[in-house]
Amino acid sequence: MEKTVDSGKLHVQQKKKAAVRAVVYTLLAIWALIVLFPFYWMLLTSFKSYGDYNAESMPQFITLSPTLENYYTAFTSVPLLDYFFNTLVFTVATTALMLVIIVPAAFAFARLNFKGKNLVFVLFLSLMMIPSELVIITNFVTITELDLRNTFTGLILPSVTSIFYIYLLKENFSQIPDELYYAAKVDGTSDFKYMMRVMLPICKPTVVTITILKVIECWNSYVWPRLITDDENYFLVSNGIQAIRESGFGREHIPAMMAAVVVISIPLVILFLIFKNKIMEGVARGGTKG
Repeated sequence: MEKTVDSGKLHVQQKKKAAVRAVVYTLLAIWALIVLFPFYWMLLTSFKSYGDYNAESMPQFITLSPTLENYYTAFTSVPLLDYFFNTLVFTVATTALMLVIIVPAAFAFARLNFKGKNLVFVLFLSLMMIPSELVIITNFVTITELDLRNTFTGLILPSVTSIFYIYLLKENFSQIPDELYYAAKVDGTSDFKYMMRVMLPICKPTVVTITILKVIECWNSYVWPRLITDDENYFLVSNGIQAIRESGFGREHIPAMMAAVVVISIPLVILFLIFKNKIMEGVARGGTKG
């Protein structure tokens, strides 16, 4: 009798779990559709011909005559390749310089002992409380006074460091046992070699995550490039596309405009799909202590 009652309770619990799971999956599916629909609409519009798009009295959610003409138009009517090259230079240079700066800084805060270390680190963290608008104003005045507007140097310099990334990497470095450091020092290993050969390989997922996040940040950068450059030769893809949209071409030829946006989005999508596991692992490590 007791076995029958227990099996009945177990059956009811399984039904409840199944119902909850079904509700959760349904809500997630609805949310996924809401999030992905703008991307689908952007991709769909990029494959519609100019005539078909303008002939629609009601939006059509499929197209029976897809065309690549808009992609050809996007590359031939506007300097899209130049925007790509500028963004690539900006992204690679900024990310590389940032890693050169934040890795030794995180190592110093995590492993080295020097007077006032905790105070300096607290002051560093307090900088995160400053509104970004104030930082942009200060950077703009500095870059302008140095006569670095409309230069790659002016674009890159304000973005080569990040307090948050230093903090994230420092927390990961701190998880590495001190015994490894002391053993390395006994063997005569310098701090630089220990950082490069021990700490970085162990914290590789976090370093990869920081690198990818910085690449995405640089690729999507809009406010600072828009503020510091008014020369089209230094436009990045974000403010370049905005300039296209504001021009007659962008307002008139919406399918070609969407094609340009699709082309710009593809590198980031591919990057995320390739390194998504590393990103999740790195974020997880950043939130784990001990």
